[in-house]
Amino acid sequence: MAEIASTGKSGKVVIKNIGLLLSGDIDNPILEADTIVVNDGLIVAVGKFKDCDVGHALTVIDAHQTCVCPGLIDSHVHPVFGDWTPRQNQIGWIDSTMHGGVTTMISAGEVHLPGRPKDIVGLKALAITAQRAFDNFRPGGVKVLAGAPVIEKGMVEQDFKELAEAGVGLLGEVGLGSVKAGYEAKEMVAWARKYGIQSTIHTGGPSIPGSGLIDKDVVLEADADVIGHINGGHTSLSEQHVCELCEKSSRAIEIVHNGNEKVAIAAAQAALQLKCPHRVILGTDGPAGSGVQPLGILRLISLLSSLGNIPAELAFCFATGNTAKIRKLNCGLIEVGRDADFVFMDKAQHTAGIDLLDSVQRGDIPGVGMVMIDGLVRSGRSRNTPPATAITEVLAHA
Repeated sequence: MAEIASTGKSGKVVIKNIGLLLSGDIDNPILEADTIVVNDGLIVAVGKFKDCDVGHALTVIDAHQTCVCPGLIDSHVHPVFGDWTPRQNQIGWIDSTMHGGVTTMISAGEVHLPGRPKDIVGLKALAITAQRAFDNFRPGGVKVLAGAPVIEKGMVEQDFKELAEAGVGLLGEVGLGSVKAGYEAKEMVAWARKYGIQSTIHTGGPSIPGSGLIDKDVVLEADADVIGHINGGHTSLSEQHVCELCEKSSRAIEIVHNGNEKVAIAAAQAALQLKCPHRVILGTDGPAGSGVQPLGILRLISLLSSLGNIPAELAFCFATGNTAKIRKLNCGLIEVGRDADFVFMDKAQHTAGIDLLDSVQRGDIPGVGMVMIDGLVRSGRSRNTPPATAITEVLAHA
């Protein structure tokens, strides 16, 4: 259900009887707590039920010993307008992705817009319009951070200043436009950074007409804030070059669902070996030629955990707290003052896994029983995941 961004407040919400609380913090991924208290969309307490002020709640939710995790963040999407994508001519893809546990999406450029303007006035106008539109309209309640212009030759520092002053905080993938040389990209990335605009660079072979190969040397020279789809989108650089990027760059390592899975595992393992797992963030890179992936983030978590031998609780951090910290978001972590964006999960029915984390490490995806954004319940049992063994229940709703 697509809707206008809600101005209503959640009031006081008590979530109790949590069986597993994933924090999103890669340094402390599992919290010893069974209760979260929310007030007007923000977390106000995390702890044991007996120690929390749980009185006079507008809404009480019994997690029935299931898992609560920060809402998943898709660090790499290509929206257009509303809940429609021309890439596969599909309606409702954002709401459908919310049923996969995603509560926040970050645009890497509105590149699929039919007739997308490539002149400087037009690309700035599109970015500002997209930013405003998704700020006002949240499909399924999902927070879509959009308005990510694809940089083109001829842009000057003043253009980036004007974009920032207008509220644009992102650049679309560097390399999808006419700027492809490392020295050109480096200058524009620096201008963007000067005015608080975060940049992402396309990595690997071409994806859409007009894009081209962006190799490791260009990525290193451009020095964008995020090494976008380091495992290719779709075509990857060599495993050796990807590992070299992990080692020589200090920027975010973005792994995507729509890229090379073998290289995805290599990149994540390289980050762990280099003792910088906090740099790993996850995206889908959809909608794309391979379609829309409502369960893409969950599938990627399962892939990295099962085939990459990465503990599931750490893999969940890649899609939550890591992204929140790198993207400077107020969600993605279970701690006081953060947005009350949660996904309630349990192991899928009849999985071979003993519990949720074990099932993910075996390669299964969990069942989503409820999604909450800003303290408001946005969905019950997911229509897209396999059914969860146990689901969350709303006990009281004034």
